[in-house]
Amino acid sequence: MLIEIVLVVAIGVVTVLLTRSTANARHQAIRRLLLVGFVVVAVVSVLYPAWLTYLAKAMGVGRGTDLLLYALVIAFVSYIATSHRRANLLSRKITLLARELSLAEARLARPEDGAPGTDGTAESRRDEPV
Repeated sequence: MLIEIVLVVAIGVVTVLLTRSTANARHQAIRRLLLVGFVVVAVVSVLYPAWLTYLAKAMGVGRGTDLLLYALVIAFVSYIATSHRRANLLSRKITLLARELSLAEARLARPEDGAPGTDGTAESRRDEPV
């Protein structure tokens, strides 16, 4: 029963964190703290595997590997959601950049008024034979 509560709360926290903007320093700090926490738990789990099994049994899970699998599923879902959001942001930036580039090229290619060869004569129409 405890594991269901923990998993639902973890999914809720991941959802809230992923729907917020990633532009501020607080969000970056939270991500770094979570990464450090993950590394510490991973090292302790490797050095003392019985600890993970004890923690799993205390949470109502049969084995430590099952608890680890649950945690990895939560981490994977958050990674996929973050990557999807980052890809969408990059796609929007590339679209804006392509528009700006097209507009800049169009401005450069447009002849200025009064420049030689822009009066509609054969000199300005190089494709046509004279």
